[in-house]
Amino acid sequence: MDFSFLSLPAFSGGGIYLDWVISGIKWTLLVSSLAWIIAFTVGSVLGVLRTAPVAWLRVPATIYVEIFRNVPVLVQMFIWYFVAPEIVPQVAGDWLKTKMPMPEFWNAVLCLGFYTASRVAEQVRSGIQSMPKGQTNAGLAMGLTLPQTYRYVLLPMAYRIVIPPMTTEFLSIFKNSSIALTIGVLELTAQARQISEYTFRTFEIFTIATIVYALITLTITFSMRWLENKTRVPGYIGGAGK
Repeated sequence: MDFSFLSLPAFSGGGIYLDWVISGIKWTLLVSSLAWIIAFTVGSVLGVLRTAPVAWLRVPATIYVEIFRNVPVLVQMFIWYFVAPEIVPQVAGDWLKTKMPMPEFWNAVLCLGFYTASRVAEQVRSGIQSMPKGQTNAGLAMGLTLPQTYRYVLLPMAYRIVIPPMTTEFLSIFKNSSIALTIGVLELTAQARQISEYTFRTFEIFTIATIVYALITLTITFSMRWLENKTRVPGYIGGAGK
């Protein structure tokens, strides 16, 4: 293998091909990180609503989860980018198509964020429902309101329980970020394809991309494992035998 092509002048845009790789890594991290913030925030709210005792809160959250979770993320990416501007009011549609800064980037962030939120919601729901019913009753008996019971009693424990499955969702959002190339986001996979077309060093550039993805996911895995060990709950998931 010959990796000297990384120091060659790039076909366009100035710089060298190594700059393209670094740019791809940057956009991959930006898309994934911002999408995860949306996914964790929205997913947490939906997960709580999925366990609410009143149907008018629970049903809309359930509908959201079932729709977003069961439609392929690639289809959702195309809907966000190509369809959404056509079904909103014309003024908003024109802004989305022509005036919105970096529309490809933000559509990719929103798509991955709201898609992954449906999966995070299920993890949060399962964590809450794994708690003994007595904890909710104890919180209410102490004079806490239901929202306060969720905030101070159920959620702190539920998040600690679901760290292992939540790690999987965190990893998935980084891997799914490669789909953003279909709408023009020049993340790592897109840059690797471009470099392959211009240099014909397909094996070398995709080896580099594979190593970068592996390093990112391994960093996340070990970080989340450290967090899991620090917050593990004896007798629950991941706590047995510790």
